[in-house]
Amino acid sequence: MAAPRAVLLLSGKRKSGKDFVAEELRSRLGPDVCVVLRLSGPLKERYAERLLDASSYKETYRQDMIRWGEEKRRADPGFFCRTAVQGAAQPVWVVSDTRRLSDVEWFRDVYGDAVQTVRVVATEETRKRRNWVFVAGVDDAESECGLDQGVAFDWVITNDGDEVALDEQLETLLRWLRGQL
Repeated sequence: MAAPRAVLLLSGKRKSGKDFVAEELRSRLGPDVCVVLRLSGPLKERYAERLLDASSYKETYRQDMIRWGEEKRRADPGFFCRTAVQGAAQPVWVVSDTRRLSDVEWFRDVYGDAVQTVRVVATEETRKRRNWVFVAGVDDAESECGLDQGVAFDWVITNDGDEVALDEQLETLLRWLRGQL
């Protein structure tokens, strides 16, 4: 497997639009160039297959899943990162759900200068319009707040529903990405 030319580590609060931004980047670069990787995918697969859908089941068990994932990370900080990248062969990787400093550190240790951190932000009002509701033990846990400080983000993408502004930000990032290929 060839090393990626660029690894974008997307982070942001729930309902900020991380997955939307990741899919926009993949769509604009094309699936032969860009793959979207999810650290939570391996976690959810190992916790329970049913958690991969956006059902209320996932919300019911989210806190238990977070606790289980934290135990796995304490034993092996790179466990979910290594699992997520297995088989990725495209030159651009977009990790849509980077949540912890240990994730950023693992990718930087393994992929060095190819790594760029991207913070996707949206106002609380925008997130509420996207059906976000604060959940104690989830929205104030490390899985949501682990990168609120301690990282100087290379890129900040504001995703508040202004399509023109979002497009301009994505095009700037895409120009940089294309320069890495």
